Amino acid sequence: MSPPTLLLLCSLLTLLSFYPSQAYSDNHVCNLPDHGTTLKVMHIYGKCSPFKPSKSLSWEETVFDMARKDENRLQYLSSLVARRSDVPIASARQIIQSPTYIVRVNIGTPAQTMLMAMDTSNDAAWVPCNGCSGCSSKLFDSTKSTSYKTVGCGSAECKQVPNPTCGGSSVCTFNQTYGVSSFSANLTKDSIQLARDLIPNYSFACLGNVTGSSVPPQGLLGLGRGPLSLLSQSQNLYKSTFSYCLPSFKSPNFSGSLRLGPVAQPKKMKYTPLLKNPRRSSLYYVNLLSIRVGSKVVDIPPSALAFNPTTGAGTIFDSGTVYTRLVTPAYEAVRNEFRRRIKANVSSLGGFDTCYTQPIVAPTITLQFSGMNVTLPLDNILLHSTAGGTTCLAMAAAPDNVNSGLNVIANLQQQNHRVLFDLPNSRLGVSRETCT
Repeated sequence: MSPPTLLLLCSLLTLLSFYPSQAYSDNHVCNLPDHGTTLKVMHIYGKCSPFKPSKSLSWEETVFDMARKDENRLQYLSSLVARRSDVPIASARQIIQSPTYIVRVNIGTPAQTMLMAMDTSNDAAWVPCNGCSGCSSKLFDSTKSTSYKTVGCGSAECKQVPNPTCGGSSVCTFNQTYGVSSFSANLTKDSIQLARDLIPNYSFACLGNVTGSSVPPQGLLGLGRGPLSLLSQSQNLYKSTFSYCLPSFKSPNFSGSLRLGPVAQPKKMKYTPLLKNPRRSSLYYVNLLSIRVGSKVVDIPPSALAFNPTTGAGTIFDSGTVYTRLVTPAYEAVRNEFRRRIKANVSSLGGFDTCYTQPIVAPTITLQFSGMNVTLPLDNILLHSTAGGTTCLAMAAAPDNVNSGLNVIANLQQQNHRVLFDLPNSRLGVSRETCT
């Protein structure tokens, strides 16, 4: 080997020694600890998620998979508005099927790390526990926690679960059936740690038996407004305030953040009032007044957007639905103006009826809320195939069998925005932020 070639090889080896391997880099990023009052938020399909598909999905398969699960999610949300306010702890059959974003939660003493789906439309937490029949993921071993205890039948918390049964035991237990699936659980308490914050005696459901096709892959952390939610159980610590920034599912290396409490929240945000629905007080309703496509406010019947606490109609922000769904009159008005401005041949893909197989120049879409306008960047309103051959409007009409009149601002439209839930001031804030 000639001296110049040897010198070049040595130089390259020296340079490479400064850069860790991709595998090391990925593991290092995935193992970074949470800090302060901020938790890392991971997408279910991201590299750091143990729940990502074992076989890589194509772009079309990913779109179909998420859209299919969204149909179930919308039916679930619609059922909530017709239900009494003290909904079941394990009321998340569709969420169990389709968690979108997960966070690390340490449970017990000593701590056991669980990855739990964060959900703004559910209240309580549940965890698959040791001895669970039908649970398919990592289990929380309550026998190894010195701070674990069961909740008694006479407790106030037991009154929050559906049809509590005690039988010959004083432990608060309940069973819940969802079509082909059923769950049984004990209501329990243990310490949980979120980033650096320890919350003792946190109430959650410990799943003991699951039957049917809706098997939970991990636990659920409820961020709703009900009495068993994280906000209620940590009110003194977090002052009923949190925000999140959701990473794009197109960027599997990126992680977002869940920021708990009023400290370190953005100072400059646009706000809209939060509305309360007594039929489902946990959901985060807002007043969507109109929608603008490009420079035109589209013609939507007022009844399609109106908040109605009696029927549950209105608009909510939801972390678990992927694609924004609008009631049919609202969606058709947006879609028709979107198509009119592009003036190209339209095709369909799965549940999306406004797709193009040639390059397009798309108009912006602005959601106009009471006191706040949010203009969505193109990445928040368009789906692009990996090869760049197909582009779709990433919104759809609510399913025909969902009759609650519910519009859902979903997580694709929220990605790369900081969304703040400020319950003491009864407001929701939105600001642009790159979630990395």
